[in-house]
Parts: sequence; C-alpha cells; structure tokens
Amino acid sequence: MNIVFLDRDTLPTRPFRFNFPHRYTEYPLSTPEEAAQRIQGADIVMTNKVQITAELITANPQLKLIALSATGYNNVDIAAAKQAGVAVCNVRGYGNDSVAEHTFMLLIALMRNLPAYMRDVAAGAWQNAPFFWHHGAPMRDLNGKTLAIFGQGNIGRRLSQLAQAFGMNVIWGEHKHAATVRTGYTPFQAALQQADAVSLHCPLNEHTRNMIGEAELKLMKPQAILLNVGRGGLVDEQAVAAALKYGTLGGAGFDVLTEEPPKRGNPLLTSLPNLIVTPHTAWASNEALNRMTEMLEDNINAFAAGKPQNLV
Repeated sequence: MNIVFLDRDTLPTRPFRFNFPHRYTEYPLSTPEEAAQRIQGADIVMTNKVQITAELITANPQLKLIALSATGYNNVDIAAAKQAGVAVCNVRGYGNDSVAEHTFMLLIALMRNLPAYMRDVAAGAWQNAPFFWHHGAPMRDLNGKTLAIFGQGNIGRRLSQLAQAFGMNVIWGEHKHAATVRTGYTPFQAALQQADAVSLHCPLNEHTRNMIGEAELKLMKPQAILLNVGRGGLVDEQAVAAALKYGTLGGAGFDVLTEEPPKRGNPLLTSLPNLIVTPHTAWASNEALNRMTEMLEDNINAFAAGKPQNLV
C-alpha cells in the first residue's frame, strides 16, 4: 500500500513501523494545493490538521483510509468519506494525563500568583526588600477551594482526581442552555458562581461557542481563575482580557486561542501578572507523543490486516 503523511512535523517522534508491504512518503507540511497533488495514488493518507475535503476524496477513488494523528476530525469531510467507502480513524485518549497535568499546572501557578512573583524577582523587588521575604500578590491554597469542570470526559475526570488529591471540592457544570440538570451536575450559572476556579474541557460546537463571555465572567467570583485547555472558541477572549485588566477576574490560564497560530494577534497575547498563555502544548508531553505514534501505527496496521479500529 502507498502511505502518505501530509504534515509529519506536527508529530515529532520516532519513525513509524508498519508490518505489511508498503511504500511510505512523508512531508513536513502541506498546503491545500500540495495536498491535492500528494494524495494522488495514495491508499492511506495520514494527516493531523490538513483538510481532507469532499473534492479530494472524490478525486482519489483509490483512497482506502484516512488515518488521523489527532482525536478531532473536523478537518475531514466524514460524510463524503462514508459515501466513497473510505474509512476514517483517529487516536483517542493519548493525552489524558498530559492535558490534565498541564491544566493543573496552570491552576496552581495562578492560585499562587507565580507569574507575578517571577516578574517581581526579575524587577529586583526581592533584592531590595527590607526583610528576608518579599510579599506581593496574594497567594491562595487549593485545599478547600471549589473547582468547576465543564466537560466530564477522560481529561475532565483525570483533572478532578488531581484536584481532589489537593483537597479541592469538584463540581461538574451542566450545559449552558440545558433544559434539565443531570444527576451529579450543577446548573451552569450556579457552577460559575460557586467556583474558585473554572476549567473548560468541552468540544467546540454551536452550543459551546463563546460559552464564557462578559455576562458569565460577571457571575464568577472576583478572584476566580478561568482555565481553557479545551478549544479557543469556547471563550470571548476580549472579555477575558478586559476582566483581567480591570480586576474582575483573578487570573486566566489558556493553552488554546480562537486562531492558531495567532498571526493576527489576540487580546490575550499581552503581559499581565495574572495571565498565563501556552502555545497549544498541553497535549504534547513526550509520553503522550509516543502514545499517539503507537496508536496511529496500530490503527493503520489493524486496517491493513482487515480489522479496522477506532473508526470515526
């Protein structure tokens, strides 16, 4: 089989091991025009973020499998693939620990005001202090605080375990426009009002887009922490930047933005002592990258053996 990986540089890890006769070609990245050329003659296409449109699928009747090196599959026209008899598989759960630990890192750093203290030390505040210590921004313990998690998937559940190990009270937030509240969940507005920290782990769709905006931020405690390691579009970033600037939000930790990479700028790409922005790296621990590679290999090997798995 002819295998083509369209954006190999999005998965920096070891070489692949396929256990069937094959020809393998990889490209660091592919533009839409390059992808159209490179898919020609491929039986299996591997992609992370390159768009696989209905036009590409129709133009390549030899195509048998689209293997995603990601959990999300919004870059593939699933309906067109099914109509053409092309299988689509993804990788799942590879980064549960990595994303949950990254989220928890943001949480504890913001509760302890780590960025503010790093800034103070760099500015000489400790060096010039009259005592052995420098006390600047307030620091808070996690023990006894309430964490509201929106999204009770694998990552949300793993984060809840970490938070509870530090003595936090975890509540699960119900959908924003839910007609009823499920057992074990807290109504959307009540969850925001009760929380000392809010963490978003929801998919991005028409129901969750901008689920946190100016009105929702006003419901939160003035010193609450907002964490978004889910999808950039879940939050009105301009409203968050304003709330941080004017002191109506205690802190924010973001690993995702609405546009990635943010070539046209973003309200959160600013220097504030209560803001941490990381470049969509929560998923990318060494261990997670290795698991992703193994899962991607397994999906392709299983398909070649006539036993497809992890089909979308």
